[in-house]
Amino acid sequence: MDLSRSFAPFRHRPFALLWTGAFVSNIGTWMETVGVGILVTEVTHRAGWTGLVAAAAFVPGALLGPIGGALADRLPRRRVLLTTTAVQTALAGLLTFLAARGTPPPGLVTLIVFAGGCAMALGFPSFQAMLPDLVPEEDVVSAVALASAVWNLGRVIGPALAGIVIATGDYAWAFGINTVSFLAVIAVVLPLRLPPPATPTGATILGSIREGVRFARGEPGIRVVIGYMALNTFLAAPFIGLIPAMAIKVLHEGAGGTSALVTAQGVGAVTMAFSLGALAAYLGSRRVLQGVLWLLPPALVLYAVAPTIAFSVPAIFVVGFLYLGALSSFMSIAQLRAPSAVRGRVLSVLMVLLGTLYPLGLLVQGTLADAVGLRPVTAGAALLMLATLVITRVTRPSFAAALDRFEITGSDGAGPEPIPAPAAPGALEL
Repeated sequence: MDLSRSFAPFRHRPFALLWTGAFVSNIGTWMETVGVGILVTEVTHRAGWTGLVAAAAFVPGALLGPIGGALADRLPRRRVLLTTTAVQTALAGLLTFLAARGTPPPGLVTLIVFAGGCAMALGFPSFQAMLPDLVPEEDVVSAVALASAVWNLGRVIGPALAGIVIATGDYAWAFGINTVSFLAVIAVVLPLRLPPPATPTGATILGSIREGVRFARGEPGIRVVIGYMALNTFLAAPFIGLIPAMAIKVLHEGAGGTSALVTAQGVGAVTMAFSLGALAAYLGSRRVLQGVLWLLPPALVLYAVAPTIAFSVPAIFVVGFLYLGALSSFMSIAQLRAPSAVRGRVLSVLMVLLGTLYPLGLLVQGTLADAVGLRPVTAGAALLMLATLVITRVTRPSFAAALDRFEITGSDGAGPEPIPAPAAPGALEL
């Protein structure tokens, strides 16, 4: 297995610059995310509030993600990303100002997080859709995984810095660093030169959204991705937003425990991100995707029942490794199967899943955790995910077969024409 495949996108300067700027920004984002989670948990002492503020960043994905996808296919993606990043910078500055004046109420913090999520929902499809324009096709899987690594490398460094900053100063310092970090994205996106967007067909924004949904629904491999991603997002992903509750309410480890768990998950995710390109080239994307999906539920059960922080840290490392493998596989398969003219809208369909099912799962699991405990809720959700995978395998054994066929599509996204995938060992099975 050639691990150099995982790092091949760094040979291309535009990608390397964008990756670096996003890395700096995501350190700040994770400092704010951890700081907000700790602040709300310590003020309210309720897992439901912890889940609510985490969900607030993702709900806009369901509301505005399709609009962001349509904008990514109609307007210059560079301009869209610059505009939304500027809005996120202003909102982070507002949160910093409020924290410097005292402890802001949880409701107001949640509202600011929600507004930032709106800006992210409009800009994220442009960020994702531009990646295949920065690297050749053979490096797309690795580029998507490395883009995910940006988020998770920030998860490794940001929480540790947040713990130090909050312990030695206050929340305002963590939020202020995040404000400044957004400037790194603006600095690297400004000089980017990208292909112009496809000429609009005359359809309205709503019509463009319908075209993207129609393509995603009609492309067999993307349909499989949507099914698996819905299951993974609703039942497995909520563990992320409930980490502060697990550390503070269950393990009684406070802010230090929260930082340790978030950091361990990030290390696991980064390890997968740096391995995924080589794994996909060696095993095929279908085998990698199904492997991580089947292993994730048992890993979540181990995390749920871990008696102390010493056991929880290695358990969540494995969970982070497997979860990132699933999420990056969903995104890379969709990017490779969607032509450029509809890529932003197809990716926005996946954002709708994240923006709908992740916060819903957070609210359901957070509310149940307040009633019966977080351990049984996390373990129960994992077992339900495993049972669904078993039932799907038994009742629809050919469900994932579409991932073994690569689809050639026109530049307008119309009429996928299936052809057999290469049969050679190690072929990229899409």
